Amino acid sequence: MPLTGRAALLAALGSLPVGLWDPSWTGVLAVNGSLALACACDFALAAPVRRLGLTRSGATSVRLGDTADVTLTVSNPSGRPLRAQLRDAWPPSSWQPGTEVAASRHRLTVPAGERRRVTTRLRPTRRGDRHADRVTIRSYGPLGLFARQGTHKVPWTVRVLPPFASRRHLPSKLARLRELDGRTSALIRGEGTEFDSLRAYVPGDDTRSIDWRATARQSTVAVRTWRPERDRHILLVLDTGRTSAGRVGDAPRLDASMDAALLLAALASRAGDRVDLLAYDRAVRALVQGRTASDVLPALVNAMATLEPELVETDARGLTAAALRTAPRRSLIVLLTTLDAAPMEEGLLPVLARLTQRHTVLVASVADPRIAGMAKARGNPDSVYQAAAAAQAQSERDRIAEQLRRHAVTVVDATPDNLAPALTDAYLALKTAGRL
Repeated sequence: MPLTGRAALLAALGSLPVGLWDPSWTGVLAVNGSLALACACDFALAAPVRRLGLTRSGATSVRLGDTADVTLTVSNPSGRPLRAQLRDAWPPSSWQPGTEVAASRHRLTVPAGERRRVTTRLRPTRRGDRHADRVTIRSYGPLGLFARQGTHKVPWTVRVLPPFASRRHLPSKLARLRELDGRTSALIRGEGTEFDSLRAYVPGDDTRSIDWRATARQSTVAVRTWRPERDRHILLVLDTGRTSAGRVGDAPRLDASMDAALLLAALASRAGDRVDLLAYDRAVRALVQGRTASDVLPALVNAMATLEPELVETDARGLTAAALRTAPRRSLIVLLTTLDAAPMEEGLLPVLARLTQRHTVLVASVADPRIAGMAKARGNPDSVYQAAAAAQAQSERDRIAEQLRRHAVTVVDATPDNLAPALTDAYLALKTAGRL
């Protein structure tokens, strides 16, 4: 069986005349010369790196927590086969910690004049755009003693979208919406304010819904049925100021707010309402307007992907002015912000009347679940102090919420896991009451 690589070199050296192995300068020079010649031949037979052609294909977007495969095609136009190690470099947040080496390094062999593909599997840990850095290739000769190395810039971008974990609640909320529309088999009376149709009276119907004129024209008592209003305008306003950067659990408050906004947008678009998005702190960070029901959710997800909290105090006057420009007609404005006392009393509360005099306003805030746990702590002075601090913090939030309700504002204050369903329930309650 023929020998190759380092084994062939050692066999060749072993076949040298005995005199060349004598401990003399002549023997040393002969051995070193043979090694140098072997290295030079190995280097000369390694495929050149700079002439390689590299192109990318594959995923351009992925939801946070999922995987994305990006394929790199390596073309070898030279007359020598390519035996190489390849490193496909991406930002560290493109992989789970500890998996970068296994995911980004590849071995490949490309015969002369052919091409091969390698796939890099990304699993990002943060939202936003991930840009490919550079591809480093180390090309070895047939003996593996010497290598050529070079880098190529092969641009590619993968956009990491919000995970939209709350979409699991959408089927139950749609069922509730169909119930409000009067389309379920229960045939309950829709409680909106838009007239839908007439039907025969059945025991238990509200007598105020009887249509006496229609009843006079036929032999049975007729009642009006109603449905929730459609084609209403909903403006989702994300506060991206410093308070949205606070972490609740494993994620910033902004991420929980975005998840709740996506569930509400999905439900409202199915209900026939128009949904827009405004993200603001001291400037407009994202704006989505005028999308159709089928396009609004992808547009919102794409706009939210690159949003990050800004470490500045939100300009409440600027936010209010931007919201009024975006919603010139009567709308439901859903403001996802904080209920902390200082930002509210110095920011939103003084200018809230500008919004409520024209629009229906709903304020949603992310509550920290640790506060409830701290409030129950007992047993030692530290835990009692924590319980007192938690009670004071909750009391402040309740006080701010009560001030908002005095301005006819609907308030939703819930933990990250419960915020999205609680917000959609509040939306459905407003539709039921005919307040949109």
